[in-house]
Amino acid sequence: MGRFIARRILWMIPVLFFISVITFGLIKLVPGGPFNREKQLPAEIVANLNKHYGIDQPTWKQYTDYMGFTRKPHGSYDGLLQGSFGPSFASRSRTVNDIFRDHLPVSATLGLLAMALAIGIGVPLGVIAALKQNSIWDYLSMTVAIFGVSVPSIVLAPLLILFFSLILHWFPVSGWGTLDKMVMPAVALGLGSSAIIARLTRASMLQVIREDYIRTARAKGLTERAVMVKHALKNAFIPVATILGPMFAALVTGTFVVERIFAIPGMGRFFINSIGNRDAPVIMGTTLLYAFFLVLSNLAVDITYGLLDPRIQYS
Repeated sequence: MGRFIARRILWMIPVLFFISVITFGLIKLVPGGPFNREKQLPAEIVANLNKHYGIDQPTWKQYTDYMGFTRKPHGSYDGLLQGSFGPSFASRSRTVNDIFRDHLPVSATLGLLAMALAIGIGVPLGVIAALKQNSIWDYLSMTVAIFGVSVPSIVLAPLLILFFSLILHWFPVSGWGTLDKMVMPAVALGLGSSAIIARLTRASMLQVIREDYIRTARAKGLTERAVMVKHALKNAFIPVATILGPMFAALVTGTFVVERIFAIPGMGRFFINSIGNRDAPVIMGTTLLYAFFLVLSNLAVDITYGLLDPRIQYS
């Protein structure tokens, strides 16, 4: 397995390089620049800003400077390969590294809470619905799942604020930093994911519990709990693990709607605002950050396959 993990990590390099090339090229194809305003700046100021940030250079030179392949005018290499995501054109007092340092931990904490909630609700609901198929428990579980899928976070979040903040006064309306301020954002973000997990768990469990090896395990005298936990659930979790990778990457890197509604200082707004501001370093940084988490999550999913099913061999 060690060789497999090392090979996958090495493959991350060309994948991230390819994503960086495509993203940078698409940014340059978009009309306008980072210093275009509704009230136009004087041409001299725009020219000085473009020269200061190197935007007046050819596209290939801008890319190599950003990546750290070429020497900067001050005589040193300073780019992504050296750990620098560059300056932010919109927040000129901060670099992209500063933005990540200040806001990524917030989005990561919210994403991990939402992910834990999604798994904690979705897997039990799916298992109960499968084991009690066509019963009242199955209908109730799937009702919750359908509700989670059908009601987007942009609708669910204001409803949570209305009932639990303005009517019941259980939780603060917005903010971040304490546990009571994290509950409603985590629910609003994680309920939809829990619904997806519940439906997939139910479908997978229904298929697994009809397999011959489950019948054999019961014939050997194993308790129903042992059959379900050690045999059925373990194999039924493989399809669920597949979707947890990209779901984890999406939740951890920030969700704009939930963070906006609850006034959470996370990464979500930088994903959106950087596009409107033509802030190329922030666009590159957030895109590569998401891609990095996505690749790592998929690697974790592949490793989980081997833990769930010993027949899977890594070569």
